[in-house]
Amino acid sequence: MSRGSLLRTNRAPSSSRPAVTDWRHRGACRDVDPDLFFPDGSTGPALLQAEDAKSVCRQHCPVVTECLRWALETDQKYGVWGGTSEADRRAMKRRAARNRSRGGQEETA
Repeated sequence: MSRGSLLRTNRAPSSSRPAVTDWRHRGACRDVDPDLFFPDGSTGPALLQAEDAKSVCRQHCPVVTECLRWALETDQKYGVWGGTSEADRRAMKRRAARNRSRGGQEETA
């Protein structure tokens, strides 16, 4: 299967152009320099850059939820995805693991 076929459905009924269904084509980031979303480092200017990228996601993106879900499901280790940094996503995963652990203990008690 070609890469292009993963991103498009069959032709849209009212158009001769392919219907785009992949959430990545609707992201606010598609019109922003991709380097913004991949700060070099985790201190000083890189933190400011990450905050700028997060603001694009939070303020303008119609697919922020899908983007974050994808980043978590595919274990994206680098970059800003769904309005979160690498550190944000690691913290989310730790919280989820703790909650699962607590839930399991309560059920067995």
